[in-house]
Amino acid sequence: MDPRVEKFMAEVKAKNPGENEFHQAVMEVAESIIPFIEENPKYKHGKILERMVEPERVILFRVPWVDDKGEVQINKAYRIEMNSAIGPYKGGLRFHPTVNLGILKFLAYEQVFKNSLTTLPMGGGKGGSNFDPKGKSDNEVMRFCQSFMTELSRHIGPNTDVPAGDIGVGGREIGYLFGQYKRIRNEFTGVLTGKGLEWGGSLIRPEATGYGAVYFAEEMLKTRKDSMKGKIVAISGSGNVAQYATEKATMLGAKVVTLSDSSGFIYDPNGIDNERLDFVMNLKNIKRGRIKEYADKFGVEYYEGKRPWEVKCDIAMPCATQNEVNKEDAETLIKNGCFVVSEGANMPSDPDAIEVYLDNKILYGLGKAANAGGVAVSGLEMSQNSLRLSWTREEVDQRLQTIMKDIHKTCLKYGTEDNGFINYPKGANIGGFVKVADSMLAQGIV
Repeated sequence: MDPRVEKFMAEVKAKNPGENEFHQAVMEVAESIIPFIEENPKYKHGKILERMVEPERVILFRVPWVDDKGEVQINKAYRIEMNSAIGPYKGGLRFHPTVNLGILKFLAYEQVFKNSLTTLPMGGGKGGSNFDPKGKSDNEVMRFCQSFMTELSRHIGPNTDVPAGDIGVGGREIGYLFGQYKRIRNEFTGVLTGKGLEWGGSLIRPEATGYGAVYFAEEMLKTRKDSMKGKIVAISGSGNVAQYATEKATMLGAKVVTLSDSSGFIYDPNGIDNERLDFVMNLKNIKRGRIKEYADKFGVEYYEGKRPWEVKCDIAMPCATQNEVNKEDAETLIKNGCFVVSEGANMPSDPDAIEVYLDNKILYGLGKAANAGGVAVSGLEMSQNSLRLSWTREEVDQRLQTIMKDIHKTCLKYGTEDNGFINYPKGANIGGFVKVADSMLAQGIV
């Protein structure tokens, strides 16, 4: 490791003990940024990176609520307001038992760079709770969301902090959260994104992260005069991102052969066509069932307790959660012919897996670039709310495609090496850093 990076990381770990995911996210950026800062001393003098790793504000609170049995439950909740140099804090809320301070700081830190790459005026933030919506009734979810928003409402606003959805927070949860905010504040504003179309939402928002990851993969393929057409795609997850990545990849002529959930994955060698994808959407979004039911219905293989990275494919799209691809998985993907990885999840590949991608010179679109489509359309939803307008599906999709192309161009600008290889992590990290860093320098020591 570069001794400058090692020294910086020792300080970060000392100040933030036990926050492993946060350390990993900071390390991934530092390896690209610290050599760049050495070449641009204005950032070094201003201690920009040291300031960026410290959240501007961390809000921690309890959420008491009453379950259907009349018993009081208490959850822990957070909002990390990481950086507002280029706009109001923007980032999702995650409801999942694994949520803790370190995970949310990692997500908020990633969000700063991701939002910067979109070119839209959005700072970075993240929040959530260790509440688990799985197995809860609609009324229980509503009571939790109302209690959660009663506290959060005093810290957010359309020009201050605009949360969105993430794992465990879909349209149902956003609706309950928005309703409570409106009730408390007595105002109808674009304080949350991912809203329903009838009350301020944007077309393409549910599809945006999955679509964007596929658009980014297509842009990467163009650098080798190739396209999605005819490619075999392995996708992990079966939620919102995985569903719409499957839909868009299929529309562009690829064949998606896997989906997964926390219990295992299915392998459908014939491809998950529109009819089968409709079944997945109903299974996951309405019935809230398990992906094994797909295998039972369509007579395909189900691999319990495994991830889909052992399947032969041209393109891998991790769309589930952080660190779901390790070194062994990455080596298996390469051995089986995979030459494109486009991440729909946040930091799904661990550092050893990323090293395998880069050593093998494959096309690797890391999450902060490849999955920025979701927050990009959240930004477009904010714009529509401010203008009191609704754009058509075609307009929003066109803007999304343009943003993903622009992100790709930024990666090329900062990540193309002397031998012609495109180091997408380097390009995305430096490209995202420069805009935020220049804004922080202009605004003084704040």
